[in-house]
Amino acid sequence: MSKELQQQHVMTFEELKQSDQNGVEFWFGRDLQGPLDYDSWRSFERVIIKAQTACKNSGQMIEDHFVQVDKMVPIGSGAARNILDYKLSRYACYLIVQNADAAKPVIAHGQSYFAVQTRRQELQDNDSFRSMSEDQKRLMLRNELKEHNKNLVATAHRAGVESNLDFAIFQDHGYKGLYGGLGAKEIHTHKGLKKSHKILDHMGSTELAANLFRATQTEEKLRRDEVQGKKQANSTHYQVGRKVRQTIEELGGTMPEDLPVPDQSIQQLERSQKKRGIASKSRGSK
Repeated sequence: MSKELQQQHVMTFEELKQSDQNGVEFWFGRDLQGPLDYDSWRSFERVIIKAQTACKNSGQMIEDHFVQVDKMVPIGSGAARNILDYKLSRYACYLIVQNADAAKPVIAHGQSYFAVQTRRQELQDNDSFRSMSEDQKRLMLRNELKEHNKNLVATAHRAGVESNLDFAIFQDHGYKGLYGGLGAKEIHTHKGLKKSHKILDHMGSTELAANLFRATQTEEKLRRDEVQGKKQANSTHYQVGRKVRQTIEELGGTMPEDLPVPDQSIQQLERSQKKRGIASKSRGSK
C-alpha cells in the first residue's frame, strides 16, 4: 500500500467520524463499507455480526458499541426507502477490522489505525491514568508490557519460535518494523544506551505505549491468523511494527527512535518508589 493511499484511508476514517449531541464519537457502518473495500452490504454485515460475537466474548455489552438505526435513503423521483445501518463505537470499528478480510490492504491498515486510536481513547478516558505523573505512567505501562510480552512469548513459541536465539531474532523484527529498520543494537547506539541496558527500561510513556501496541497486536495476529513457522512469525512481527509506525506518522506523532531517553531507568524509579514506601511506613509506625 503506498504512503499516499495510507494517508487517504486515515483521512477517510477521520472524515467519516461523527459525534452525537453529547460529543461521543461514532461511525456509521454503511459509511465504512466502501472505504473498507466491501462491495456489498450483505458481505459487510456478516463481518459486523462476527464483530458483535467478539464483543460479547470480550465481556462487553453489544448494545454499547453496535446500535441498530433506520435510515431513509433516496431512490429517485423524490421517493425514499428505509434501510438498516449501525452506529459504531471506535471499539466496534476495531473489532470489525479485526474480523474482516485481512487480504485486503486497507483492512491491515485499518487494524493498526483503530487499535492505536482505541488504546489512546482508553488511556484518555482513564481518570487515574490522566492524573498520573510521567514516572507513574512509565511504571504502569512497563509492567503492562511485561505481562503482554509473556503472552507474546507463549504465542510465538506455538508458532515455531522456540529457542532464546529464535525469540531474540523475532523481537528484532518487531523493533525494525516500529523503528524504521533499527534493530535492538542500532536502537542502543542511536539512543546512547549501554549494552547492559534493556531498551524498554529506558523509554518514556509514549514510546512504551507504542511498543505495547506492537506487542499486543502481534500476539493477537499470530493467534488469529494461526501463523506457523519462524519465518512467517518474524514477518508478522515486522509488519505489525511497521503498521504501528505508519499510524503514528499519519497521526502526526514523533517516531519512537526520536523520542527522548528519560533521565532515570525503570529500575531507578522502582527503587525510589520502594524507598518512599519504606519511609512512609516508618513515619506511620511512629
